[in-house]
Amino acid sequence: MQFTAVMLMTLMTMSLTLWMPRRLTYDRVTNRSRWFLAAGLTLIGVQFALQYAFSFREQGVTQAVFINLLFFIPCSTLISLSILNLQRQGRIRLWEYLTGPVAWIAAATLMTAIGQMDGHPLMGNTPEMRNAEMMGSLCYTVMQVVFASLLLTELRRMRRALNNYFDRERSNLLDWMKWSVGVLTVLALMVPVLIYAQNILLAIYALVFFVGIFYLWLQFIGYIRTNAARRMREAEENEESMNRSEAQEKALSDGAPSEEAVLAEMSMIAQTAKRWLEDYNHMRSGITIKTVADEMGIHRYQLSAWLKTTKQVNFSQWITYHRIEAAKHFLTEHPDWSNETVAQACGFTTRNYFQTVFKKLTGLSPAEYVEERMKDEG
Repeated sequence: MQFTAVMLMTLMTMSLTLWMPRRLTYDRVTNRSRWFLAAGLTLIGVQFALQYAFSFREQGVTQAVFINLLFFIPCSTLISLSILNLQRQGRIRLWEYLTGPVAWIAAATLMTAIGQMDGHPLMGNTPEMRNAEMMGSLCYTVMQVVFASLLLTELRRMRRALNNYFDRERSNLLDWMKWSVGVLTVLALMVPVLIYAQNILLAIYALVFFVGIFYLWLQFIGYIRTNAARRMREAEENEESMNRSEAQEKALSDGAPSEEAVLAEMSMIAQTAKRWLEDYNHMRSGITIKTVADEMGIHRYQLSAWLKTTKQVNFSQWITYHRIEAAKHFLTEHPDWSNETVAQACGFTTRNYFQTVFKKLTGLSPAEYVEERMKDEG
């Protein structure tokens, strides 16, 4: 198993360092993230190489856990920083960089100090060493929980940015991040169990580990090589632009606007949005909040602020709601139309997506909706 792991990590590292499109090597954010991930995978490969060369597992579970912890902490740190760097567009704070080294120093110090109590050998398979490794694994778990919290917070922010920019739900672009964070956290939580585990539990852990790491690597490659990262960056740049414009508007105004002024502005935008919808502009696919705001003659941050006062809250939900309302009309007036025809008429990109969204919002499939309408009319 160790030899296979070494070969697998080597191949994955080579793909990140040698087989990247030239355009990605000039992208500062992507470049740093791939090197973080490559370094993490390299350390995993080195760890398994040591296990294979010195047969630590055959000497006892303690030696294997001791070595694993000293490698897994920097590995998890680098992998977490790789994802966080993508999420933050390279803006990582100093304390976040230091979280891993601090956890490593704490774990190494605890394991060395407690493990050698009463003159016991450091690498001995003793109760003292087991207790030391429990303390070391606790440091690892706390570190990974901190990273998981950071990554999930950023993930929620990114999903909000996507839904407030594109005309359809695009959070599936980020599903790989959610699953990767989950796998890394589960692996960290399982480490204390492994100190006392044997046979089947170790096999399960190894399977989860290899599948999780391979999934993370594969999805990372797909994310940076496709237009998913570009779309995410576009949405985030829109969010930053709106925040800057809102701040500038507030700075230019004399204090906070009155309640009457805010209500008047919201009413004006509501009327403008109503006229925009009446012209069936929302029936086009592939529009963004920038497109809509420009067509309405208002700023994006004003449209976003108004959307927050509606039941739909964000741009994606607002457009989708009105497209579904149009779909209901078409299904009622033209029950003979196919779902694909209705989907295209209402601006949905695919029939399957239309059917999924329709059932999510109405609780019925399009066919069931038509049937219910016919019963009501009968």
